[in-house]
Amino acid sequence: MSSCNTSIPQPLIFVLAGIPGLDSSQGWFSVPFFLVFVTAVIGNATILCIVRMEKSLHEPMFLFLAVLSAVDLSLVTVTVPRMLGIFWMNAKEISFSACLTQMFFIPLFYVMESGILLAMAFDRFVAIWHPLRYTTILSNNVLVKIALAVLARAVAVLTPAPILAKRLGHFQTHVIAYSYCAYMAVVQIACGDISDHIVYGLMVLVASVGFDLFFIILSYGLILRAVFRRSSWEARGKALSTCGSHLCVIALFYSPVVFSVLAQILGYHMAPYLQIIIDNLYFLVPPMVNPLIYGARTKQMREWVLRIFRCHSE
Repeated sequence: MSSCNTSIPQPLIFVLAGIPGLDSSQGWFSVPFFLVFVTAVIGNATILCIVRMEKSLHEPMFLFLAVLSAVDLSLVTVTVPRMLGIFWMNAKEISFSACLTQMFFIPLFYVMESGILLAMAFDRFVAIWHPLRYTTILSNNVLVKIALAVLARAVAVLTPAPILAKRLGHFQTHVIAYSYCAYMAVVQIACGDISDHIVYGLMVLVASVGFDLFFIILSYGLILRAVFRRSSWEARGKALSTCGSHLCVIALFYSPVVFSVLAQILGYHMAPYLQIIIDNLYFLVPPMVNPLIYGARTKQMREWVLRIFRCHSE
């Protein structure tokens, strides 16, 4: 319950605080944010170009990787420029309609990425359990259906967010203590009963990240079962090596969420600026690191990157 002795009607303009408590240091934060943005754009654009140009990479694992890169590219594009505007030019004002738009698209791409990671876990499951039927099971038609299902799920669970937020009539303040328009950050400054909004937020978390993480763990449990049934250590190592990159990406993507949820369950209260920094990690680190992980651990990607560098050096 959020009650107000004095309240303001729904404002036309919100003010994004950036990282409250670290106002004097926000200029320094812009440097790593900018480097993350540049690295993520170059890395993901490179992955997309390589997969598009190299016909030998037109197989399910790399097509999923291309979709992941497209989503990562979209995610940093809708988050980082706005943050840099706050840090560099003090451009903290955002219209209510723009806030609703950001509130929809930022988590949309995040939920889509979670769904793609689940699809990639299914890809590895099929590759190890049914190697002879791999391309038959994961045909192009099936891949398109999986991609559309990932998009449809994200749209379905997140469409209510801007609709519910638009119905909030009065607010305690027009200042949002975040560097972007997060749904719960807007709800928390609203007046009146917000219990329905909290329930909706938990449902989104469970229906997306919770659902995906459960089935990813289940998939890898079955993968490990299949791997350790193999007789030779060489066969086991080869099978597990195909999953290494994906496991690194999964650990990187879900760690901040799991840490944040566990901290709340255990009653550990973080400083607001620390919570905001961790929340920013959800959207910033995976898009930057994913191309580096796949580029370093995937032979075909390494060969293409080295080829590009040789062409530029000649």
